[in-house]
Amino acid sequence: MKDGFAQDLARMAQVLHDQPDVEQTAERFLEFVLTALATNHASVVLTQRAGRLEPAVSTDALVEEADRLQVELGEGPAYDAVQEERSVLSGNAAADERWPRWSAEMTEVALRSVLSVRLRTPTRTVGVLNLFDPATDRFGESDDVTAQMYADHAAVAVANARSESSLWEAIDSRRLVGQAQGILMERFGLTDEQAFAVLRRYSQDNNVRLREVAERLIRTRKLS
Repeated sequence: MKDGFAQDLARMAQVLHDQPDVEQTAERFLEFVLTALATNHASVVLTQRAGRLEPAVSTDALVEEADRLQVELGEGPAYDAVQEERSVLSGNAAADERWPRWSAEMTEVALRSVLSVRLRTPTRTVGVLNLFDPATDRFGESDDVTAQMYADHAAVAVANARSESSLWEAIDSRRLVGQAQGILMERFGLTDEQAFAVLRRYSQDNNVRLREVAERLIRTRKLS
C-alpha cells in the first residue's frame, strides 16, 4: 500500500513537471487528488499580492461558484488556510459561523463539506487545494493528511509553472512596449526615453496597464 502510494506521488510529480503552464499543471494535479480521495468536486486557487486569491481551475460550476464567493467576499476556508498556515475543515459550509457571509451564500450552493489545504513550498504558500462534497462531514483528518501529501508534492511544480508563465509574460510585455516605442520614435522623431515617457503618461492618466497601451498603439497606430 505504501509503495503504491509513493509510486503514485512520484508519477504525479513527473506528470506535473511536463505540463506547459499553470492551468494544465493544476488540472492534472486535481486528477490525481480526486482519484486518491474518491471525490468529484475540487479546485485550485492561487495566492496573489495583498492577500488576494485567484481561482485557477475547478472541476465544475458548483465549485466555481463556491470559489467565486470566497474571492468576492474575501472570506472562507481558503483564506483561512493561507492566513493561519494550516488546513481548514468544515463539515457544513452552509452553517459554519467562521465565515458568516460566505456560509449564508453557500446555502444556495449544493456543496456542504469542504477541506482547504495549502500548496506550500519551503518559503511561501503558492495556492490552496479546495475539496468539496455535497454530503456533510465528508472529510476527516486522514483526508487532510493525504491531501497535504499530494499538495506538498504539487506545490513546487505549480510554483515553477507560475514563475515561468510570469517570466514569459514579462518578456512579451517588454517586446510589445519596445514595438510601441519604435512606432512613436519613427512617427514623431522621439528618443526611446521620450517615447517610453509618452506611453507611461498615457497609461497613468487613463488608468490603463502599460502593456494594454502598447497593444492598442500597435494594433490601431494611435493611442486613443
